Amino acid sequence: MRPVLRIGWRVRLAGACAPLAHRRFRLHFAARLLSWTGSAVAPLALAFAALQIGGGPRALGLVLAAGVVPQIAALPVGGVVADRLDRARVMVWSNLVCAFAEVAAVVLLVSGAARVWQLAVMAGVCGAAGAFFAPAADGAVAEVVPAGQWHTANALLKFGQNTGKAASPALGGVLIAAAGPAWAIGWDAVTFAASAFLFTRAGPLPRTTRPRTRFTADLREGWREVTGRRWLAVMVCQAALIGPAWLAGYQLLGPLYGERVLGGAGPWGVVVSAFTAGLIAGAALALAWRPSGAGVTVCAGTGALALPLAAIAARIPLPVLVTAMLVAGAGLEVAMVAWASLLQERIPGDRLGRTLSYSALGQTLPVPVAYLLAGPAAELLGLRTTLAAAAALITTAAVLPLALPQVRALTLAPAEKTEPTAPLRAAV
Repeated sequence: MRPVLRIGWRVRLAGACAPLAHRRFRLHFAARLLSWTGSAVAPLALAFAALQIGGGPRALGLVLAAGVVPQIAALPVGGVVADRLDRARVMVWSNLVCAFAEVAAVVLLVSGAARVWQLAVMAGVCGAAGAFFAPAADGAVAEVVPAGQWHTANALLKFGQNTGKAASPALGGVLIAAAGPAWAIGWDAVTFAASAFLFTRAGPLPRTTRPRTRFTADLREGWREVTGRRWLAVMVCQAALIGPAWLAGYQLLGPLYGERVLGGAGPWGVVVSAFTAGLIAGAALALAWRPSGAGVTVCAGTGALALPLAAIAARIPLPVLVTAMLVAGAGLEVAMVAWASLLQERIPGDRLGRTLSYSALGQTLPVPVAYLLAGPAAELLGLRTTLAAAAALITTAAVLPLALPQVRALTLAPAEKTEPTAPLRAAV
């Protein structure tokens, strides 16, 4: 039995690494991994930079909001650009714009001339650039590996992203303590520039020829792509409810619970680390397991986010809460890999960027509203009641789409049977 088991694990490992056999994917993977190591440091560095120049909580909130609002506004445009132009070029220029903006911020901080509004502008430029980068980068995955390897490629990218997220904050803390926040932002600029260089090495990506249309017509076509598929519209609405409820509970109300009930930042840090570990474990699971029922997997995985919020509302002991966070992180990541693969399989390549951008917009747009409502709701109803309501909302939003036969019928094609459907998705 042992030799058979060894062969089985070798086969699985070879399958998990199969996308790395393609040079363009290796460059794509390395570029995004490098960029993630910088981007995970940037929010902490930006926060300390705003505080260093005399800004208070309001100033910090302004800088953070400045990075989100332009991104939301630019997402539909970024999707059109990702479908119209070579996606590699879009990724290169998005990274270079961020690099130049952060270099300018470093110069201002080092010279002592930086002001809060200047940091807000830098954050806004990077946020807007991210709206162009995200649909181009996610769409490019379907162009640099064969169709049968899309799911594995998405899982590899998620694994690299989550590993970088787990390690980079510690690096950022050391860098900020040793050299100051300006140089931590400078590190992010370096990773953006290096990432852009790696994308140029991959060369132009294959594209289908499409008739030249007006920009507004492309926007409308992308919107029809979402609304014309009932399962897609329903799942985007699901994410628009689950995402804000989770983020408000986890990022805003969770730390309050950690301070008031768990005893401070230390225990809550353990909870957060468990969620990050769950994300890494979920990406690793997605490498080894390709679920056939994608619709059920997405609903169950995102629904798992209700577990830790319900555990907090019930004041369950810390070890149980840590376990719930671990399960929630793993479930979310398996769901996200399945969702990305599903869109790549079901959406034509020349409309994939716009579909991804509208999907991201639907998930992101309600988040600021949730942040604004969560605090007053906790004051009015109580912290635990508000968290229980968020858990109930996530559970309801996760279950309701399963009443639709189209959602239950969503499947991922078996890897060995999936073939490219257009030149855009040809193997490189």
